[in-house]
Amino acid sequence: MRALFLAVLFAGATAAPAAQPTAPDWGTRPALAEAPVFVPPVAETRALSNGLRVLFVEKPGVPLAQVNLLVRAGSVDDGAQDGLASLTADLMDEGAGDLDALALADAIDFLGIGLSAGAGLHSLQVRLHTPLSKLDDALALMADVALRPTFAQADLDRVRTSRVTALEQRRDEARSIASVAFDRAVFGPDHPYGRSGDGTPASLADLSRDDLAAFHDRAFEPDNAALVVVGALTWEAAEPRLEAAFGSEAWPARQGAASAMGIAEPAQVGPRAITFVDKPGAAQSVIRIGRIGAARSTPDYEALLVLNTILGGSFTSRLNQNLRERNGYSYGARSSFDFRTVSGPFLAYADVQTDVTAPALTEFVHELTAIREPVPADELAKARDNLALSFPEPFATVAGTAAMVGALWLDGLPPDTYATYATAVRAVTADDLARVAARYIDPDRMAIVVVGDWSVVGDEVQALGLGPVEVLSVEDVLGPMP
Repeated sequence: MRALFLAVLFAGATAAPAAQPTAPDWGTRPALAEAPVFVPPVAETRALSNGLRVLFVEKPGVPLAQVNLLVRAGSVDDGAQDGLASLTADLMDEGAGDLDALALADAIDFLGIGLSAGAGLHSLQVRLHTPLSKLDDALALMADVALRPTFAQADLDRVRTSRVTALEQRRDEARSIASVAFDRAVFGPDHPYGRSGDGTPASLADLSRDDLAAFHDRAFEPDNAALVVVGALTWEAAEPRLEAAFGSEAWPARQGAASAMGIAEPAQVGPRAITFVDKPGAAQSVIRIGRIGAARSTPDYEALLVLNTILGGSFTSRLNQNLRERNGYSYGARSSFDFRTVSGPFLAYADVQTDVTAPALTEFVHELTAIREPVPADELAKARDNLALSFPEPFATVAGTAAMVGALWLDGLPPDTYATYATAVRAVTADDLARVAARYIDPDRMAIVVVGDWSVVGDEVQALGLGPVEVLSVEDVLGPMP
C-alpha cells in the first residue's frame, strides 16, 4: 500500500503543470439573459349553493392553502360610529361558535394554522393559512370566526381598553399624529377617508355589543362576499369542503339584505397650505405632502406607477437620492399613490432632522416641480423594468397570490386584469408621464403637514413662503386627553 501511495505521489509531482485559467475581462459587462416570461394566474370564478362567489387558483407544489373571505364593507361604512368596522373585526377572532377566546386560540395553535380577521377602508376579511392536511378542521374554525362570532361582553371590554390605550400612545408617536392630520387636511373631516378607521376613545366608548353584532349581521351576506382559495388542490377536492363550511346550510342567503354603502369622490385640495402640528421637544420633523390622487380603476394606473417609481417609489428614486443620498436630511424619502375604490391620496413623505426642516421642504417642492419636466429615456426604462420584473414576486406564495386575486374583486376589476400588466407598464412613454404628472402632481395645490417643534423651526418654515401656515397642538388633532 505504501509503495502504491509513493507511486501516485511521484506521478502527480512529475505531471505537466495544469493550464492557467484565462483572466476575466473586467472591462466588459456580461450580457444579460432574456427575462423569463411570467404568466400570472387567472382565478376561476365558481359559486357555492348560496351564491357565494369563489375565486379559485390551483397552485401545485407546497401542500398549503390560503382561504380568504372578503366582505365589501369596511370603515367607510362606519357612519357616525367611528371605529365600528375595525372593532367588529377585532372581536370576531376573540371567541366564536362554542369556543371562547382562549379555547379558540388554543384550537388555532393546536392545528398549526394562521387564522385572523381584520378591517380595511372597504373590506372585512377573515384569512386562513393552513396545511392541506388540516384543511377540514381549519375551515370549520374559519367558518365559526366569520359567521358565528360571539362578541362576548368581557372580550369587548378587554379589546376596547387595549384599543383606547393604543390610541393614547399615538400622542407620543409623531408619525401617527402626522397620518391623522394628513388625512384630515386632504379629505376633510366629513369624508370617510378623512376620519380614522380606528375610532377615538369617545366613539369606542359608545359602541355596544349590539352595535357590533348588528354591523356584522348587515355586512356578512353571501351576495356581498367572495371566497378566495389558493392552494395545492383541485376544485373537485375543494368544493365539498367549502360547501360544508360556507354553503347554504351553514350560511343561507337572505332576500333584500343590505350591501355596503357607496362613498362620494373626494374634492381636490385647494391652494398649497401648511398644517404644522407643534410637538415640543420633538427629535425630528415628520413631513407629509400630498393631494387627491386616483382610483384603482383609472386608465392612468400603469403610467402613475411608473411616474411614482421615478419620483419616490424606489431606493434610487429622485426624492431618496436628494434628501438621503445627496443632502443627508433623512434616512429615506418616498412617495406613493394609494389607489382605492374612489380616488385615494398621493403622498410624499420623510422624517428629517429638526434643523433641516425648512431646507427639506424646499427640496420636496423642487422634486415635485421637476417631475413635471420631460423624463430622460434611461430613467424611464429603469422604472419600467423595476415594475415589470418585480411584478411576479407576490405570486410566489399562496398568501401573496390570494391577496392579489382578492384585490381585483374588491376593486371591481376583471380576474384577468394582471395578464396585461407587464405589457402596459412597458408601453408607458415619456409623453404619458408628462400627461399624468401635469394632471396629478401640482406642487401649487398640495396639503403640507409637518409634525415637529414649532419653537425651533417655525420661523424658518414661515419664511419659505410656501403658503398659509396653521399651527395646531396634538390635542387639536387627536382630541383632548380623556
